[in-house]
Amino acid sequence: MKISIQNQQKNHPIQIQNLYKLAEFLGDKLETATAQNRWSEVCIVLVDDDGITQMNREYFGKERPTDVISFRYDPIPGEEEAWSGDLIINVDRAVQVGPEHNGTDYELALYVAHGFDHLSGAEDDTDEKRNRMHATETAWLCEAGPLTKDLFD
Repeated sequence: MKISIQNQQKNHPIQIQNLYKLAEFLGDKLETATAQNRWSEVCIVLVDDDGITQMNREYFGKERPTDVISFRYDPIPGEEEAWSGDLIINVDRAVQVGPEHNGTDYELALYVAHGFDHLSGAEDDTDEKRNRMHATETAWLCEAGPLTKDLFD
């Protein structure tokens, strides 16, 4: 699976290579979770509050920032049988709430893991599903260990 990262936010310097290593690890977890499907690419787009609010409005009719938006694309008929996806990650939000949780690096790692979990088909529209997703993402990040650190300059 190809991983690409686009940093469209300018508020917080990111260690793109470190984030890329984490994304590769989580990409492996995604491929394991969806073994019946082949993945071609996942693109991670780092945005700020304004950028994600615009997308949240455009795609979901919600006029507010959020932490992660994910899009999974099924294979196009007649083309290579492979899925792809986009993860829109709000870096501002990770910096805002990270200190209240496990730190900004871990918060950003959690958002990326959450996006990959959504690409696997997981949903968080009920408390039970949300708890299940959180358990999966926490287990992934625990296994990732040092890859969850040094994501910000």
